[in-house]
Amino acid sequence: MVIIVGAGPIGLATAIELKRRNIPAKIIERGCLVNSIFHYPKDMTFFSTSERLEIGDVPFISHNSKPTRREALEYYRRAAESYDLDIHLYEEVQNISGQDQNFTVQTDKDNYKASKVVVATGFYDVPKMMDIPGENLDKVRHYYDEAHAYAWQDVLVIGGGNSAVDAALETYRTNANVTLAVRDSQIKESVKYWVKPDIQNRIKNEEITGYFNTEVKEIRKNEVVLDTPGGTKTIANDFVLAMTGYKPNFNLMTSFGIDLTDDEDKMPVYNEKNLETNRKGMYVAGVVCGGMDTSKLFIENTRIHAEHIAGDIEKKLL
Repeated sequence: MVIIVGAGPIGLATAIELKRRNIPAKIIERGCLVNSIFHYPKDMTFFSTSERLEIGDVPFISHNSKPTRREALEYYRRAAESYDLDIHLYEEVQNISGQDQNFTVQTDKDNYKASKVVVATGFYDVPKMMDIPGENLDKVRHYYDEAHAYAWQDVLVIGGGNSAVDAALETYRTNANVTLAVRDSQIKESVKYWVKPDIQNRIKNEEITGYFNTEVKEIRKNEVVLDTPGGTKTIANDFVLAMTGYKPNFNLMTSFGIDLTDDEDKMPVYNEKNLETNRKGMYVAGVVCGGMDTSKLFIENTRIHAEHIAGDIEKKLL
């Protein structure tokens, strides 16, 4: 039995590849199926085309050139059902003891024996905190859902990437008074090409107030303090959408016995050929392999991890 921690697209893909090799696998997920995608904004459209998100040769047919969050949720349910995968949802892995060929995976519901373990937990569960006064106020959100709640409110959006730009544009279109604070000198190059001109024009026309080379110094009940190139500015504020990004759960990985690199990326230590970590018999898969550099690994360029891992496990279990 192989235990896969995480029911994201790459966790599902790995279970599919193992099943194709007649190797039993069980997926354990602390949340819902493809939990990260479920927590994306409701109206989000992927940058990738649908075929680049496919797993297990299950066709992903989208109504448009770029699939939506809702279409992706339906697709991954269908992929899991197509292969009748053994998936335990809303069950959290708490400890992994033992050694290669004889692991014990302890959850909040049961204990499972496993010959191998694959960690495919992604990075969306832990937001990058700004560590500034007021960040713990109820009005501060590190996850953006939809725009309606912010109609006619003073909203500060923090960040210059896709999540921040989408949040700024959508809340603006519900008649929120939107300010965008960006640490860099411009919107990120990685922002979706069909969205970037929109945010640039809204800022140029002063429909959205944009502050660049700017840091948020403090969040207060009814205002925020910005450190801008023009000096300190205090503006009225009802909500803060801190789209500052996310990071892997490093504490979870180290508790599993996976070493991290000493540099700022904090990448898990693993063999690039088979993705086996320093803990023999334990593998990493998907975007979690990138550590803090969460911008270089995506579903489409980590799907191959499933084949590498399943192939290596097949050789070692023969």
